[in-house]
Amino acid sequence: MKILLIGEYSNVHWTLAQGLRQLGHDVKVVSNGDFWKDYPRDIDVSREPNKLGGILLMAKLYTLLPKLRGYDVVQLINPMFFELKAERLFWFYHYLRKHNKRVFLGAFGMDYYWVHACTYKKPLRYSDFNIGCEMRTDTEATRYQQDWLGTAKERLNKMIAHDCNGIIAGLYEYWVCYHPVFSDKTCYIPFPIKMPDIYHTDRVQKSKVVIFIGINRERSAYKGTDIMLQAAKDVQKNYPHLMRLNIAESVPFAEYSRVMEGSDAILDQLYAYTPSMNPLLAMSKGIICIGGGEPENYEIINETKLRPIINVEPTYESVYHELEQLVLHPEHIPELKRQSVEYIKKHHDYIKVAKQYLDFWTK
Repeated sequence: MKILLIGEYSNVHWTLAQGLRQLGHDVKVVSNGDFWKDYPRDIDVSREPNKLGGILLMAKLYTLLPKLRGYDVVQLINPMFFELKAERLFWFYHYLRKHNKRVFLGAFGMDYYWVHACTYKKPLRYSDFNIGCEMRTDTEATRYQQDWLGTAKERLNKMIAHDCNGIIAGLYEYWVCYHPVFSDKTCYIPFPIKMPDIYHTDRVQKSKVVIFIGINRERSAYKGTDIMLQAAKDVQKNYPHLMRLNIAESVPFAEYSRVMEGSDAILDQLYAYTPSMNPLLAMSKGIICIGGGEPENYEIINETKLRPIINVEPTYESVYHELEQLVLHPEHIPELKRQSVEYIKKHHDYIKVAKQYLDFWTK
């Protein structure tokens, strides 16, 4: 099949493309590399950060139109699949719909259905927008609500969701927001991960437990990494002879991966139920995820034995406690590392995931 993947989140589309190519399909990835993360792509559509950026990107996209037609499958990473205003994307979506056989929408991140469900329906005990019945009031959460509710982005998301051939959710959280509305055409497929050539299930350094955390300056409070970082710093302060903390702050993917190497555990996304791409990649390297590992995460993939993720509640106290226990009991680390690798091989192998996409696309 000829497959066009438009947009990028944390290397999802590029990894999926690799799996599809291994299965003999012709795949093109068109993206901006997910901004400063600079993930690989076949055709770059990044936008210059100036007033002329939108005009130049529009001109580039118009010249690319002949290369965006004639595909069996087109998948959009998000309703905002190009760096343009939502009002301009209606036309591009209709063009893609008209000139290709099937179009699918990814439920992989920030969009109207995620914001609306977590704000009003609250299907999750906690999320990026609520803790129980209480709404979060940090600047980022409020900004996203203003951005997606009652706006052109909402209208665009609704139009695409109703019109497209199918919707793929990459995390349990997104599935629980889309499935009640589009039960007939929403499915959950795990994120794809390509296993590294080298991974460690034993402890590389015996003297200290090495903890890694990646910080996105713009979304630190929203994702809870500010709380996780403070807890990690306090554990390190109290046990300087037992723990070392490595930090990567808003760096390209290649640098992020380099700093992460050799870690025993990664701290990621305080308000998550499930691990996203970065902690999944870490797990494939034998690095333990401290973050989202709620029961729903295991239930949706029918996993009854493996429990590699150290789940935390969305509080400083929970993160501190779980991290302290790991540092004080490093004898548990090899088994958690082994389970992490097995978990990725079993549920997230990029070729196995690519086959699941093909099955859904061709239904």
